[in-house]
Amino acid sequence: MFIKLLMLVVFFGIMIGVGFYSRKHATNVDGFVLGGRSVGPWLTAFAYGTSYFSAVIFVGYAGQFGWKYGLASTWIGLGNAFIGSLMAWVILGRRTRIMTQQLGSATMPEFLGKRYDSNALKIGASAIIFIFLIPYTASLYNGLSRLFGMAFNIDYTVCIILMAVLTGVYVIAGGYMATAINDFIQGIIMIGGIIAVVAAVLKTNGGFMAAYQGLTEVPYEGMKGQFASFFGPDPLNLLGVVILTSLGTWGLPQMVQKFYAIKSENAIAKGTIISTVFAVIVAGGCYFLGGFGRLFYDRIDPSLTGTPVGGFDAVVPTMLEGLSPLLLGVIVILVLSASMSTLSSLVLASSSTLTLDFLKGNIIKNMDEKKQVFTMRLLIVVFILISVVIAIIQYSTTVNFIAQLMGISWGALAGAFLAPFMYGLYMKKATCASAWCSMIFGAGIMVANMLFKSAFPAFLQSPINCGAFAMLAGLVIVPLVSLFTPKPDKDLVNFVFAGYDKKVVVSARDSLGNSEKAE
Repeated sequence: MFIKLLMLVVFFGIMIGVGFYSRKHATNVDGFVLGGRSVGPWLTAFAYGTSYFSAVIFVGYAGQFGWKYGLASTWIGLGNAFIGSLMAWVILGRRTRIMTQQLGSATMPEFLGKRYDSNALKIGASAIIFIFLIPYTASLYNGLSRLFGMAFNIDYTVCIILMAVLTGVYVIAGGYMATAINDFIQGIIMIGGIIAVVAAVLKTNGGFMAAYQGLTEVPYEGMKGQFASFFGPDPLNLLGVVILTSLGTWGLPQMVQKFYAIKSENAIAKGTIISTVFAVIVAGGCYFLGGFGRLFYDRIDPSLTGTPVGGFDAVVPTMLEGLSPLLLGVIVILVLSASMSTLSSLVLASSSTLTLDFLKGNIIKNMDEKKQVFTMRLLIVVFILISVVIAIIQYSTTVNFIAQLMGISWGALAGAFLAPFMYGLYMKKATCASAWCSMIFGAGIMVANMLFKSAFPAFLQSPINCGAFAMLAGLVIVPLVSLFTPKPDKDLVNFVFAGYDKKVVVSARDSLGNSEKAE
């Protein structure tokens, strides 16, 4: 216990120290929200990865989908790495950095408002983010509480408050730069932790081959070997999970905002590789670990069918119960790192959006830089308090609405913003009306799925499949609606895309240019 507590104290001390060290970068809006757009590849890549993977992934999703699909759930982690990280960086990274600087936008709603020349669109986008990011923030506490309770026997409420206060301190003090530096430290812990955990769990089951052989003996609907097969017992629903958790990052405000802040062309190239490798190890490792959950059926669900006793969130903690105290301490720090990094990104995205896109110029007409930064810091406190209250209410009552809202948050946000954002970077003829249609459809269908689930076709009754459908539908809606709605102003479009045509001077190591070949 002393070693575990010492590890926590050192971890928290470093996080807070980084927060106060980064205060010099958080004196104005650009510095507080984007780190002055001068963040290098390692910090940006780790900030992207650690914002992507939280305790929701490690405890909730790894346990749930590992239980449902066996080793095939590893495809989810690989999808996260190559679609959610590699392709996102290649397709969105560079253009996002250029166009957001051209428009002077620091948030997703501000980008959409300037790109489509609509203040109403900006306000609508900020409302969607406010409604759906807060319950998503609250969901981060669930997985953490189970592991804290197992390792330290600490009350759930104490866990929540401790994590919230410490995260709030370093984000409020240092803004984006503190978040990025701490994300880098937390990312290293996550990489080392997940490798150690996978190795330890396999060892307790006699090694990889013995564990794999054990999975082949687990029956599913009268057949054996389904949980050790290439695509698992339910490939279609597995595909829905891959799409939602991988493609979804392309439209999440707290994810794409990382591209706003990256320093240079060279940093984007390096960041792409670093982010992908990070995702392969962390996401691939989490889902690979979860795939062996059925080996612990005697402690979770002796019947081998239905939902595990204690819910899906109990699967991974049960797998870890027999590990050494030292390794349990590492796991707690691992999950704490994953949760705090994601929480810091979410509250920073929420506070900056509400301040810059809703309050500034609409509610508060004259808002100078100093007042904007102060308001964002104040709102970080507000958002953390709200998420803490929601998490405690969800834990101590049977308010199903909150749990459902948490479940649809990812699908609603990505379904609303993915298409308007991506087409906004590439398609000159994308219209404001098409962006509105995508946002309304994406958020609307997820709310309808929550309220009128039985009215949906069987495949779409799952919030995961519905979220994946919302994202794919948006990719059709924007170009289709753009064909039949008034075209955007030509001068506006020329200005928006002018950033891509700017002439820049680079060194020979970055580009050979048109220089003649040496004789």
